[in-house]
Amino acid sequence: MTPDAPWSKGSRALEQIPSRFRWRICALLFAATTLNYVDRQMLSVLAPELGHAIGWNELQYGYIVGAFQGAYALGLLVAGAVIDRLGTRLGYALAICLWSAAAMSHALARTVLAFATARFFLGLGESGNFPAAVKTVAEWFPVRERAFATGIFNAGANVGAIVAPLAAPILVGLWGWPSAFLFTGVLSALWLVTWLRVYPRAEHRTPTATGRSTEVAGPSAVSRRPPWQLLRHRQSWALVAAKFLTDPIWWFLLFWLPKFLNSQYGLSLTQIGLPLIAIYLMADAGSIAGGWLAGYLLRRGWTANRARKTTMLGCALAVVPLVLVTTTHDLWLSVVLIGLAMAGHQGWSANVYTLASDLFPQPLVGSVVGLSAFAGAASGFLLSIGVGYLLQLTGSYVPIFLAAPAIYLLALAVVHGLVPRLQPTAIPA
Repeated sequence: MTPDAPWSKGSRALEQIPSRFRWRICALLFAATTLNYVDRQMLSVLAPELGHAIGWNELQYGYIVGAFQGAYALGLLVAGAVIDRLGTRLGYALAICLWSAAAMSHALARTVLAFATARFFLGLGESGNFPAAVKTVAEWFPVRERAFATGIFNAGANVGAIVAPLAAPILVGLWGWPSAFLFTGVLSALWLVTWLRVYPRAEHRTPTATGRSTEVAGPSAVSRRPPWQLLRHRQSWALVAAKFLTDPIWWFLLFWLPKFLNSQYGLSLTQIGLPLIAIYLMADAGSIAGGWLAGYLLRRGWTANRARKTTMLGCALAVVPLVLVTTTHDLWLSVVLIGLAMAGHQGWSANVYTLASDLFPQPLVGSVVGLSAFAGAASGFLLSIGVGYLLQLTGSYVPIFLAAPAIYLLALAVVHGLVPRLQPTAIPA
């Protein structure tokens, strides 16, 4: 097995932290990611009703969506560095406060500009979720458990995408559309109180099963480096390339899948729920399975390099059948193929995030995750524009479904070329 990096406290030391406490932390990460995606998806679910209530057109709605994506990408440039500087306890708390307040502010919006402003601040706040969550996993989990823990909290994205369309019709029917945006406010407050009570301060020492203590890593001098300086290292470029190439596929499926199902199979808003739930449940399973497989291979004695890349290859191959969506006219076969591809992406993503803690010291994990996630969000924004033009000109999804599977195999080849042995970055503390 690949030895621990010299800057870390050691995987064996982390294993001495009681397992129940580590997984309690992971449960909080899962809950935060679920809330993140509920807040993110609520506007998409309510868009038809709000289009009538507010009176926006398709172009104006595009501006509202673009405000979120642009802010999310820009926020990722600094969110990781801010969390590295403040530490995960305070940094995560501030992020969820910002995005929850922004989500609830949608209830007060009555114009396109007001909705765009609310989406902008929602994007800024939500940009802190994944850098904080991945950094938390790096601080509390030994190497062989990190991908599994990441897969579990990452599954919250799919749960959130399921909860939003289930909760929105009920809330709107009972109290009107503003209540849907207020829905997670109370839950976010409860999460925040629990997080601050459960997660120890940086100077806190947690008793271990052996009677010794393990100090939780706090901010250090290495975290004060600007995040763009990380681009001096090929390990950073490996993560940037992995996210830049593959994240647009996830963004495409996230934002365009309901439109595809509607145009291809004529599904209405009331009919589309069950196929979407099935797809996101498969994505959930892929996120957890991708993380579990890497940990299983590590426990079998595989090196981190071999375990991570073998798992990533399996996830990339799961996306390949997506090309068959262009040839089938069967709804549920398409659902299975798309769900398998999204499961592959989520398993891939869990391992890409884990690479950050494999390759970088803990004080820099938030920064490198933010930098690579920025690359993925920026390329996703560009692809969204390209997809819009493509559909406007041709009305065909075929080129996208044909190109997507090859992207993951290309990304894995780039990662292997840049870090053939997962050699840790030579950054002094």
